[in-house]
Amino acid sequence: MAIVDRQQRSSERKMFGLCPFWQTSTTTNYSSSSSSTRNLNHNGSRHSETMPVKRSKTVSSIARSLLPPRRRLRLDPSNNLYFPYEPGTQARSAIRLKNTSKSHVAFKFQTTAPKSCFMRPPGGILAPGESIIATVFKFIERPENNEVQVDLKSKVKFKIMSLKVAAGVDYLPELFDEQRDQVTVERILRVVFLDVGRPSPALDKLKRQLAEAESALETRKKPAPDIGPRVGGEGLVIDEWKERREKYLARQQVEAVDST
Repeated sequence: MAIVDRQQRSSERKMFGLCPFWQTSTTTNYSSSSSSTRNLNHNGSRHSETMPVKRSKTVSSIARSLLPPRRRLRLDPSNNLYFPYEPGTQARSAIRLKNTSKSHVAFKFQTTAPKSCFMRPPGGILAPGESIIATVFKFIERPENNEVQVDLKSKVKFKIMSLKVAAGVDYLPELFDEQRDQVTVERILRVVFLDVGRPSPALDKLKRQLAEAESALETRKKPAPDIGPRVGGEGLVIDEWKERREKYLARQQVEAVDST
């Protein structure tokens, strides 16, 4: 019986030897399945690695959109624009803007009443740490039937926007349209009228800021001092070029005398 089994196994080996394609196909199928399994595992691992990155980027973008925008300017006053209530006149208010960021910042005013209000300056660029006092003008209409206005608040609003810019860039209002996605609304200010017949800390502060704004405006109007080279002599001020010319002429005269 054992002899019969050995003969049967030897015949099976001969049959597989005569049909080698069974072995190659089996090996090929095994290798292909193993390679596909490796590729699947590799792709799956790579996909699992990229998924957290994409998910984290999405979460961070959503978080940034929910957070309040980072302020670049500090305003004083911070929420209102105060005007002395004098009907029939063009009243003035003042607000200080300071750049608290580490880059140059452009600012721009907007108002809901452009026909009766204007700003000086309407916009500009502040260097890091620089501040300016802007003056706001508004015409105050008389109440109907000369009635005394009880509510000293107005529906007029002012919006101050900021934009990060590079150093050396000239201010243009079009910057805020070209880089609209980078514009930050710093604050929306409400107009509040002050009773000029009733002293208050807000009225005193407004007077100080207006005086400071006028002083700064007069300083800007003055011509810039000429810091070029100057040499004083005999009560006259002559520049460096003229001094070199006179020295050259004197040297020429000395050489002429020596030659004679």
